[in-house]
Amino acid sequence: MLIGHFPFRPAPQMPRSGIALPPPVLFPVPMSVAPMTASPLRITLAPPPGIAALETRWRTLEAASDASFFQSWTWVGCLLERRFPRPVLLAAEQDGQTVALALLNRAGPAWEPERLFLGENGDPTLDAVYVEHNGPLLAHGRTDLLPACLNALLHRPIAPRRRRAGRRLTLSGVDAALLQAARAAGAVRLCRSSPAPFIDFAGLADGEPAFLASLSGNTRYQLRRSDRRYAAAGPIAVRRAASVEEALGFLDALAPLHQATWTARGRPGSFANADFVRFHRALIARGLPRGEVDLLRIAAGAQVIGYLYNFIFRGRVLSYQSGFDYAAADAHQKPGLTCHGAAIALYRAEGAASYDFLAGEDRYKTSLSNASAMLHWLEAAPRASLRGLAFAAQAQLRAAG
Repeated sequence: MLIGHFPFRPAPQMPRSGIALPPPVLFPVPMSVAPMTASPLRITLAPPPGIAALETRWRTLEAASDASFFQSWTWVGCLLERRFPRPVLLAAEQDGQTVALALLNRAGPAWEPERLFLGENGDPTLDAVYVEHNGPLLAHGRTDLLPACLNALLHRPIAPRRRRAGRRLTLSGVDAALLQAARAAGAVRLCRSSPAPFIDFAGLADGEPAFLASLSGNTRYQLRRSDRRYAAAGPIAVRRAASVEEALGFLDALAPLHQATWTARGRPGSFANADFVRFHRALIARGLPRGEVDLLRIAAGAQVIGYLYNFIFRGRVLSYQSGFDYAAADAHQKPGLTCHGAAIALYRAEGAASYDFLAGEDRYKTSLSNASAMLHWLEAAPRASLRGLAFAAQAQLRAAG
């Protein structure tokens, strides 16, 4: 409680009897402090003025935000003109400061309801880079802005045009707070949800034994056995790409290992997509000099076990892509476990806060993790639109079934 000046009464007057009255008892009175009221929030939707100006504005807010790597300009601005040919920028300002930004692409012909994609293009070929931990870039602690941002994305006209009915918004890899805001702003079709397992190093004591002790007995046994089998060829060592040129060489070596694994499962593999390769070669050139992209080669002596392509952002390591030499592994060698185990030891020693395996329920992810976040892929539309009514009907049918 704030204590202000005591309210003194006037000195007592001498009564006619000539006997002074006792002085008044003084009690502290709380001051009424007027709450500081923020100015109204101003949200606009319009094409961005230019890449250079947008980068400056984005980086400024990014520095004052709780952004994930996928919300950083390093990721968002990579090949921007190709990925966002019809860009729309949501900008929120309050008290003369930018407090929220979001970059979307507008897709579809002019005669159809507008389609907006947050952080994506709308073309599956270009979106195969797979954004996660997605969402508007918000000033630190300003998740309270999400409802207003989602409401604007669904209902506000995109300058300089007038509003068109029936807008459709696609949100990929977003958290529960954004899902809740979308449901408050309109009708939602939840396409899927997926856990994103990670290792929270804060929950572990220092040293490698603490990490191993956190694993199940079976996982710990398999990791140790795999390491022993590989160590017979020489010490297990991690080599970090020290330059963009070396990192691109690691990526080129990772790709065929990745492709061999996925084509053996009857899948095309990410590196069969030329746009995926183009994006990541550009991302490495952007992010490695900033310390936000990290490529590792794990080997036992002269034998390469595999490669890891990771992002590092504000103490959080994100394990994005990998290539392991399964063809050279024997029945007891687990190249994925050994590579991740070596990388985890490296990042822990460097003071990382967490090691994020990103979305998916692969066994190795859940076996090595001690925590998990839930990510969601959804579409939203105004409730009164035809698509919004369809979403509501679908939700009712699912609830009834």
